[in-house]
Amino acid sequence: MSRKLNIGQAAAASGVSAKMIRHYESIGLIANPPRTEAGYRLYGDKEVHVLRFIRHARNLGFSVKQLAELLGLWMDEHRPSSKVKALAERHIDELQQKIQELQLMKAELERLVHCCHGDHRPDCPILEQLAQ
Repeated sequence: MSRKLNIGQAAAASGVSAKMIRHYESIGLIANPPRTEAGYRLYGDKEVHVLRFIRHARNLGFSVKQLAELLGLWMDEHRPSSKVKALAERHIDELQQKIQELQLMKAELERLVHCCHGDHRPDCPILEQLAQ
């Protein structure tokens, strides 16, 4: 028989905050759990397992939309693994794009920091660039 946990216990067991659990329920990413007569949510082992899956996927940077697709594939025992691989490969491409964008931002900020004297004078190329 599956244990029944309240939202705080499910959050602790899964590593997903209670706030995020409520959010995932509100957007339909996960099903609304059964409730007690007093209205408290009850989570079983299956729900905690799904929440852990979500946490792992979020830690890899998958978006909520991608999470929904991953969850659907995970639940489908007849899925072709090629669909999962293709989704992961698309995500790798997106991550690579973000890495390049971050590297450009870092380089520009380093340039600005190098140009700033960082002393008692009020003129600052960092602020001047941001104001343009």
